[in-house]
Amino acid sequence: MTVKTNSIKINTSKNFEIIDITSKINELISINEGIVSIFSKHSTSAIVVNENESGLLKDIEFSLDNIITEGYSYSHDRIDNNARSHLKSFLLSSSECLPVKNGKLDLGTWQSVFFIELDGPRHSRTITLTMVGE
Repeated sequence: MTVKTNSIKINTSKNFEIIDITSKINELISINEGIVSIFSKHSTSAIVVNENESGLLKDIEFSLDNIITEGYSYSHDRIDNNARSHLKSFLLSSSECLPVKNGKLDLGTWQSVFFIELDGPRHSRTITLTMVGE
């Protein structure tokens, strides 16, 4: 059993942005079989698995904006005015743990891995990959 790590750096250009990172992860996988943990080191971002379809990606943003609305005075906004970003991240997840088969992510037909920026634009967001396997 081997444990290996790597990382991805991402620059974002919008306040809310969904970026497909599936191919970047596959390029960095250095095990043949096992699992990979994909972790965002930022509390105003998320890692999710879903379908890469433009209408669905718009629906994700629309839904999050309607669950966590602008019309409320959030306590955290006294610190740095980004409570909505933190709350959206809380509803999503900072990580995913996925199977690796034949040196690639073993995803379903329509699945992709996404980094979701919730408080951009930001420079040098870090995603850590921890691979366990053979």
